[in-house]
Amino acid sequence: MATDEHYFTADPKAPFKRVPVRANVWGHWLELTSGSGVFAQGRLDIGTGVLLREQAPPVDARRILDLGCGYGVIGLAVAVAVPGCIVTAVDVNERAVLLANENAAQIGVADRFTAAVPDAVDPGLVFDEIWSNPPIRIGKEALHELLLTWLPRLAPGGRARLVVGKNLGADSLASWLADQGYPTAKVGSAKGFRVLESVRG
Repeated sequence: MATDEHYFTADPKAPFKRVPVRANVWGHWLELTSGSGVFAQGRLDIGTGVLLREQAPPVDARRILDLGCGYGVIGLAVAVAVPGCIVTAVDVNERAVLLANENAAQIGVADRFTAAVPDAVDPGLVFDEIWSNPPIRIGKEALHELLLTWLPRLAPGGRARLVVGKNLGADSLASWLADQGYPTAKVGSAKGFRVLESVRG
């Protein structure tokens, strides 16, 4: 049976059971649905919670990417808090994409929030900011490939905000990002996680 360890599977084998999640982000209550075979079933995971507490909503951004969106909590929180923005959410897990779009419709932001598998995203889209609790457990090589696929789609001066466990290589990832041409700083830290901000020159 699929577990959180396999949430990055495109088509999880676990029976699909929807599980409610309620979270207060930036003063807005979000009534969402998670599900079996999708990351953080039934809860707001610790890393995502740290990211959303340590960072203010991106009020000046217009196009946001939620990378590795799961059931959509990061991108949906941004869509609710920043009414003028358009959020694109991506995940390889087809259940996650389904749940994220259902959640967007449920909370009334489906006109500004679209979740899709990576290949379905318009290759011409450029983003002001990327927000992500990236799937560290897919392995370093796959993670680097993932980030180098999406970070170049930041607009000049655009920012990526990533939350990474300190014991899962946050500091080495920050150094690697800088080496790739994305100057990276630690902008928050709590509960064993670091929030990294990378800037596209």
